[in-house]
Amino acid sequence: MTAKSPVRRFDAFRWEDTDLLAYKEEGSAPFKAITRQTLFRDPAIKCELRYFEMAPGGYSTLERHEHMHAVLILRGRGECLIGDTVHKIETNDLVTIEPWTWHQFRANADLPLGFLCMVNVERDKPALPSSEERQALASNPKTAAFLKD
Repeated sequence: MTAKSPVRRFDAFRWEDTDLLAYKEEGSAPFKAITRQTLFRDPAIKCELRYFEMAPGGYSTLERHEHMHAVLILRGRGECLIGDTVHKIETNDLVTIEPWTWHQFRANADLPLGFLCMVNVERDKPALPSSEERQALASNPKTAAFLKD
């Protein structure tokens, strides 16, 4: 048995020997044009490092959960909703998301948006907003334009 190299080369926002995966199961939650690569996972230190990439105009699911996120933008520009505030994001920005905080990432229409995301290996399943929760977010002038789809 040959051991995997501890170094994985990076080219065109793909890492060698790393599967390009669907973001989530189709139909499980609203999202658009996003993929996932799991770059590192170690139960001994209880963390997982993943790379997500959205095509121009793509977006992640609007969700919240009990685990915290640390997200480092590696490519592109866009916006993210954290709680009830929309933030502009670009390459090299670090975004932290507290537990049970609504969040969603969106790529600008002209460029892909790629980011690393560090989370716990063992984590809860994301909660999607109820129709009442989504309506409350959409009725807020600060978030209404962001939640356009």
